[in-house]
Amino acid sequence: MIGLTGLTCLPIGVFYSSIFSIRFAFFQNPIFSLMFLATLSLIICFLIGTWFLVLRSNRRPPANLPPGPRPFPIIGNILQLGPNPHQSLTKLSITHGPLMFLQLGSISTVVVSSPQLAKEILQKQDQVFSSRTIPAAAEAHNHSELSILFLPVGNQWRKLRKICREQLFSAHRLDASKGLRQEKLHKLIDYVQKCSDRGREMNIGEAAFITSLNLMSATLFSVDFADFDSDVSQELKEAIEGVGTILGVPNVADFFPVFKAIDPQGIKRKSKFYFGKLLGMFGDIINQRLETRGEKDGYQKKSDLLEVLLDLKSLGSEYEMSCDEINHFLVDLFLAGSDTTSITVEWAMMELLINPDKMAKAKNELKIVIGENEQVQESDISKLPYLQALVKETLRHHPAAPLLAPHKAIEDVEVNGYTIPQNTQILVNVWAIARDSSIWANPTSFEPERFLDSEIDFKGQDFTLLPFGSGRRMCPGLPLADRMLHLMVACLIHNFDWKLEAGVKLEDVDTSEKFGLSLHKAVPLKALPIKV
Repeated sequence: MIGLTGLTCLPIGVFYSSIFSIRFAFFQNPIFSLMFLATLSLIICFLIGTWFLVLRSNRRPPANLPPGPRPFPIIGNILQLGPNPHQSLTKLSITHGPLMFLQLGSISTVVVSSPQLAKEILQKQDQVFSSRTIPAAAEAHNHSELSILFLPVGNQWRKLRKICREQLFSAHRLDASKGLRQEKLHKLIDYVQKCSDRGREMNIGEAAFITSLNLMSATLFSVDFADFDSDVSQELKEAIEGVGTILGVPNVADFFPVFKAIDPQGIKRKSKFYFGKLLGMFGDIINQRLETRGEKDGYQKKSDLLEVLLDLKSLGSEYEMSCDEINHFLVDLFLAGSDTTSITVEWAMMELLINPDKMAKAKNELKIVIGENEQVQESDISKLPYLQALVKETLRHHPAAPLLAPHKAIEDVEVNGYTIPQNTQILVNVWAIARDSSIWANPTSFEPERFLDSEIDFKGQDFTLLPFGSGRRMCPGLPLADRMLHLMVACLIHNFDWKLEAGVKLEDVDTSEKFGLSLHKAVPLKALPIKV
């Protein structure tokens, strides 16, 4: 990167001679003239923006900020994020402490890396920290203005949370839909059985994704979106993973808003494409449903969320939403419900494959409690303490959202004796908390046994384990994820033995991570199922 010093040291004569040597004929061509003016405008915008950031970086920072690494001029601490920011921030917090200040371009950021401070941010002072930082990627198709994830706490946000709580994720609603979940799990088992019969290795993460995908599409629209091995499932997986990646990766246009129009990383363009694909698909479904609902004869009501939302819309109730609001709301639910669960199932299966003693313990518990020829039911989960410990350990070791979704301070506030200025971005590094040796014995080891005699849970009250967050911004889909994670892992290991793909040894399994809003496995997990 060329610094300001390098820029000003360019020979002035060379610069001017280059400008004035442009031939007059060039300006006579209107297309070339427009191109030149556009390029010149961008350069001027860049120089003005850079000058503004230099002035900003030279200002005296507010007194009593939390400690942190010394920022570079203009760019601040951006270079210290690295390709896996959750890991880099964890290392920095060891030096600078669990409340750490960084300057990421124009974004003032505080990173929280202890359960005590996470509780302060997410629970004790959650009203002050209830706002969100809006990434440029979320602005595509005005999604940030309609999304439950990014909306400020207000009437619209409360309405959407209430719909989640009462119409989708209440115990009553989930109990009523357990037959649907069993149906999707039976289809998963049938697919794994086919792979086993053919002696074919399978992509475990992809199979878990299709199961989660169809569960969400059936819950929202009463249809299955994909079959196993279908091109449709791969296209949807790319779109959903694409959204998760672009919302999570560091974006120059977020750090330096002057670059928003230029979109140097192409994130805005990709965001428009991925969100457009999902919004277009869901919009077609909504319009088709409205047409069939308008038919006087022969329409049979569906028992899905779309039907509920359209009923509320037609009744003019307190839940009334426009079709555009419904579309963005359903996209949010779909993204969260189909991605997070499948990611965690893949990580759990990877850990069991490279820790065969843990796999044996889990299988033995299922054999004793469920029986060899019986299928796992939701009512069985409470009788399976090792399975529960296994899921908790997976969520500790591989949290789906390692930094949670960023919060933002709505006013100046004091935390732990330090001042956090208004509009500061807050990142809660749950990945760091989960690897803190002062909290966990052998934190880098996969040990489900640590939870067998422990009351620690992941439902937002134990701040040592926060994969779904806590407080008013906690993930509303946790009750569904809780049921599906246990059921899917149990079905995969109870019905089948597993072998790693040919030529791969236990010590050679790739455990690397792919950072984004969700933490994917960098290399897909493939294994051969063997019918028990």
